[in-house]
Amino acid sequence: MSPSPYAIKIISEFLGMLLLTMSVVGSGIMAENLSQGNAGLTLLSNSYATALMLIVIIVVFRNHSGAHFNPAVSLSFYLQGKLSSRDFVAYVTTQIIAGILAVVLIHLIFSLPLIDFSVNDRSGIPIMISEVIASFFLVFIILMSQDKDDVIVAVLVGLYIGSAYFFTSSTSFANPAITIARSLTDTFTGINPSNIFGFISSQIIGAFLATILYKKVIN
Repeated sequence: MSPSPYAIKIISEFLGMLLLTMSVVGSGIMAENLSQGNAGLTLLSNSYATALMLIVIIVVFRNHSGAHFNPAVSLSFYLQGKLSSRDFVAYVTTQIIAGILAVVLIHLIFSLPLIDFSVNDRSGIPIMISEVIASFFLVFIILMSQDKDDVIVAVLVGLYIGSAYFFTSSTSFANPAITIARSLTDTFTGINPSNIFGFISSQIIGAFLATILYKKVIN
């Protein structure tokens, strides 16, 4: 008996989010281990791995779940009426669970404590504004490219996130589920749990503004 279309959507979101978070956290650990204290090289390696993984998972899973892998993206589609309340809750829950599991798996293969709360402080108004901007443009790019081929969308999103690592002071988390997951790793990509509320609030604001602009002005 084959899985239902609904199950396939949830499984796709889970696997894609698992790979994305593993790429973000794992590449940060590996890059930091190999770069001998060169933070710029570590960030470059981290952004490169993340961008490539985004391209892969969007191409693979977009036809199955829409390739959200991000509660901010799911929120935007929900606000547009393109995602039901049931799917929205299921997507966000799946994304958060997959992100947490990804951190545990990465810590396991790098011989780190399975859960290790980060002490990396990422507080301050400029960083919050940075997350609003990063999330706004991520969601806006996705909305503007909805009718494009899967590969084109994947490349656009991958290139944007890869570059946003460097033009934002927050290194462009732009994803509430990733933010929660990254609070559980005291490594290069970690974020202090006390910063989570500010980051997620900023990300939601950015996603909301992008959605309003798209619905009221562009579309």
